[in-house]
Amino acid sequence: MGQAAKVLQLFKTLHRTRQQVFKNDARALEAARIKINEEFKCNKTETSPKKIEELIKIGSDVELILRTSVIQGIHTDHNTLKLVPRKDLLIENVPYCDAPTQKQ
Repeated sequence: MGQAAKVLQLFKTLHRTRQQVFKNDARALEAARIKINEEFKCNKTETSPKKIEELIKIGSDVELILRTSVIQGIHTDHNTLKLVPRKDLLIENVPYCDAPTQKQ
């Protein structure tokens, strides 16, 4: 796959992830859309293949962090916040062990 195709695929993936992560939050959706578009426009004229690969890696890392680490919160009362976790966030949940095993 060529670099241009990788860049376009990353752009689309970031926007899809943004829509999932910030679902039903118009303000966050708009802010994320603006930031993604701004970063891509800022680096639009980059021609160095090495630098482009580096930027693709950074964008992929950002997409992974958004998808696996961001939790949406909804204000319900004056001092209450309801968290809305997605299935992607609950995959690596390891139960706590009260009796740790001895290392040999």
